[in-house]
Order: sequence, then C-alpha cells, then structure tokens
Amino acid sequence: MSLETTYLVPIRCSVFMALSLDGFIARPDGGLDWLPQPEPGEDYGYTRFIETVDTVLMGRNTFDQVLTFPEYPYADQSVVVLTTRPLALPAHLAGKVQWMQGEPAQILARLAEQGARHVYVDGGETIRRFLRAGLIQDIILTHVPVLLGRGIPLFGDLDGEIPLEHVETVVYTRGLVQSRYRVLLKG
Repeated sequence: MSLETTYLVPIRCSVFMALSLDGFIARPDGGLDWLPQPEPGEDYGYTRFIETVDTVLMGRNTFDQVLTFPEYPYADQSVVVLTTRPLALPAHLAGKVQWMQGEPAQILARLAEQGARHVYVDGGETIRRFLRAGLIQDIILTHVPVLLGRGIPLFGDLDGEIPLEHVETVVYTRGLVQSRYRVLLKG
C-alpha cells in the first residue's frame, strides 16, 4: 500500500546523502572530516533540495553528530529524532526538535497529522528502515572521490532488492558525482 492511499495527504520521503566510493557515510566513530568543503557558490544542490523539505527525520546518532556542527543546519525545518533514549536538547533547540519511536509507517502517520509533506530521511539505519518499509521515493547520492576502507555503511541488510530508476547524474568539478534515483514500487 502506498502512502498516497494510506494518508489523505501524500508524504514524500527523500534521501540526500554523501558517501565515499566504497559506500561509507562516516568513519567508524561517526566522523565526517573526509567530506570536502563546498567551493564558494557551490553546495552540490543541497540548498535547492532542503528548501523543498518541511521535516527532517533522523536517527539519534545522526542527531548527536549534527549537534557538533558549528551552525545548526535545520532552522527552517521541523526536526524529528528517532530514539528510545531520553533526548536532552540544548536550550536553543527547545520546542524545535521532537523525538519519536515506532515503526516507519506509524511515524509517517504522526508526521502527516502534524502537516508534514516532504520528509528528508537521514542516517544510515533510519534510511535502511524506511527503505525496507517501502517508504522512500527519492534517493540522491553524492559520491566523494575517497576510499575510507571502513566506516558506517549507507546500505546493508535490506531484505532483498529495491529497484531504482535513474533520473539524472551531475559531475562536479572537484570530482564529486551526484546521482538521483526514483524508488520503484514492487509488484
């Protein structure tokens, strides 16, 4: 059953992720120091993407990493953290970040009730959970020309194949290659 038939208002769930050529989204300790700084005036399509997003949904480990950033990147979006552990928020994020737990379809039902329309799903395990549940429609992957050798993988156990349709690929001057895919419904 698709989200369009489950909810009165369809929710679009997208992934926008950078990864090494060997498929890692972070070092084993979660470090992102291998990601290149964007050139002036070039953010690899991120601004255009994030301007379409009203809700950012991420796992607890990803949120903990976001808290280490010099500047909080989601001032214009609602942020939902998936966690079973208590979530202590810095004062400047009180009322701007909420936490949830449950199955992906249940989480999206709650977000739909709150008015969510386009959800950015972030974090390796969270992305895999929503892919397994058939709830991701778009995947935008930016391959960074580096081999990490080990780290946190983006994809892993997905309970079988997930067919994708290639939409477009853009090659950036620093060697980053970004591909956009549409997730095809099975059956």
